[in-house]
Amino acid sequence: MKRIYTKDVGEHVGKEVLVEGFVYALRVQSKIIFLILRDITGVIQTVIEQGSENFEIAKELSLESVVAIRGMAKSAAQAPGGVEISVTSIDVLSKADPELPIPVVTKTGEETEAPIRYDYRWLDLRKPEKAKIFKVWTEFEKGWRKYWDENNFIQLYPPNFLETQSESGAEVFTVNYFDRKAYLPQSPQFYKQMAMASGFERVFMTSPVFRAEQSFTTRHMTEFTGWDFEMSFVESHHDVMDAEEGMIVEGFKAVLKKFPDINITVPTRPFPRITMVDAKMILAKMGVHSAEPYDLSPEEERAISEHVKAEMGHEFVFITDYHKSKSFFYHMRVEEGSDFFRRADLLYRGLEVTTLAQREHRADILEKQALEYHMSLDSLKNFINFFRWGCPPHGGAGIGPGRFIMKILDLPNVREATYLPRDVKRLNP
Repeated sequence: MKRIYTKDVGEHVGKEVLVEGFVYALRVQSKIIFLILRDITGVIQTVIEQGSENFEIAKELSLESVVAIRGMAKSAAQAPGGVEISVTSIDVLSKADPELPIPVVTKTGEETEAPIRYDYRWLDLRKPEKAKIFKVWTEFEKGWRKYWDENNFIQLYPPNFLETQSESGAEVFTVNYFDRKAYLPQSPQFYKQMAMASGFERVFMTSPVFRAEQSFTTRHMTEFTGWDFEMSFVESHHDVMDAEEGMIVEGFKAVLKKFPDINITVPTRPFPRITMVDAKMILAKMGVHSAEPYDLSPEEERAISEHVKAEMGHEFVFITDYHKSKSFFYHMRVEEGSDFFRRADLLYRGLEVTTLAQREHRADILEKQALEYHMSLDSLKNFINFFRWGCPPHGGAGIGPGRFIMKILDLPNVREATYLPRDVKRLNP
């Protein structure tokens, strides 16, 4: 007999069915046992009556054991979903140790502390509400991929050993690479740009990103999955913003199609766009203190997002035109001689979820800007060579999908939206 999912049992009322999954709950009474079975699609109540071999098997089961159950599907108003299975056989596929290190079934407000849950992540993820996080992520990515597919993007897979740091700064992991040093990527930035020099015009990548940050916030990890895209023949960073808006809209549509109960709405286009200079003026009028003149603190990100929500009715806002002190050497200036660059960050519900920019595609200007940033031209030679033999104007973005999911589902920490989180203290499981 072919196994069916618990969500489909109602379609087989009056027929014998086979379901497989985990023992989610077990209520043993003198003459009857109710065994609630859980699989990835939901739960189903099964009923074992006294006097059968199955009754004795069920009595000895422990929670989270894995079983295969055959029986007759029948309507039952008192059962979850209005249907249950009258059991004819139980096959124990894997018996769980009776003492669980963390509970899988918890009451509201009684969840185990996060560090302990992460130690037993495979048990933590058995909870239906945890599995839903990654189902939502899957649908969200489907929407982005729909946009990429319909707009002629090519998927590429970048390497994770780099000869040169992909971004300036000390937040990089160095690894031994035979007789020399290599670096783990802070982004696939250089290789996205190489694709533009290759004439691919539009590319996207999903790849690991590594940040050697001594950070213990709810938004930072040392490794996460990044989504990146790059596109040629842009006129400015606003073209990149336009494209990302389309991706986000498709992502939200995909999530709501599968999960209409989630508290989001498809955002309207265009998203609000505010320069950093104007954002600082707005924050000053709101009485929000600025520690830095050219960047936003987490408090400022939340405040400007609240302002945009109240004044414009939008949960997204691009903060644009960053000062040179907060831009990279490969970004393009707003105009020649300007101290501001064609860079933008996207905030969603008070959290930065994207960094994007138009890149500088002219080799001579790249060299000049690298020297301004006190970078070695020798170490950048291979990167700058991408642009010596013709390269279209281009721009792109690095996206933190975990942060999107964190905000979509109102999770307290980006680690909750990560299958196996890595941070300063955690390297397992």
